[in-house]
Amino acid sequence: MRPFSGKKLLVATHNQGKLDEISAMLEPFGIECVGAAAMNLSEPDETETTFVGNARIKAHAAAKATGLPALSDDSGIEVDCLDGAPGVYTADWAETSNGRDFKMAMEKTWNACEEKGADQPRHARFRSTLVLAWPDGHDEVFEGKVEGELVWPMRGLEGHGYDPMFQPQGYDITFGEMDAAEKNRISHRADAFNKFTKALEVQNG
Repeated sequence: MRPFSGKKLLVATHNQGKLDEISAMLEPFGIECVGAAAMNLSEPDETETTFVGNARIKAHAAAKATGLPALSDDSGIEVDCLDGAPGVYTADWAETSNGRDFKMAMEKTWNACEEKGADQPRHARFRSTLVLAWPDGHDEVFEGKVEGELVWPMRGLEGHGYDPMFQPQGYDITFGEMDAAEKNRISHRADAFNKFTKALEVQNG
């Protein structure tokens, strides 16, 4: 992996919840995170059909616009009985004329499972792909996932996105009911970040 030796990292997201999670994970390394909104960056169109493709679009656009290394995350939930949907289109399922409505998206997802008459438990997983890109076009990729199942009705007010309907494997509470520190320890993003930070430890060790 190309060494990252900076103490400030541009995170190519306008999602404050995602920025908060990433900031918490990198704080022990003395890395300060700044989001795309603070840099007045626009959101590029995500035209790829894979998590890594869309993560690359966001990371390279931010790096090119600022001249700084940029980290992006593309993530989503895959539901087995929906053939992996919504997957890379997770955020699209939440789009409305007034912004993203994940409560609506969760209802849509559960209703789609009901329409298929899918057996329970309804297995699902969150996936996360991190891309760290440099202005010269180089990038590094780190992928993570967490297995679990969908629950209904939604439970919990913590987290963001689909968290209130996702119960991770081995737990009897949803991400929406889980303390942020515990979620950040076991989540799909944590899995990807563990691989990223292990690379940082090797470089800094």
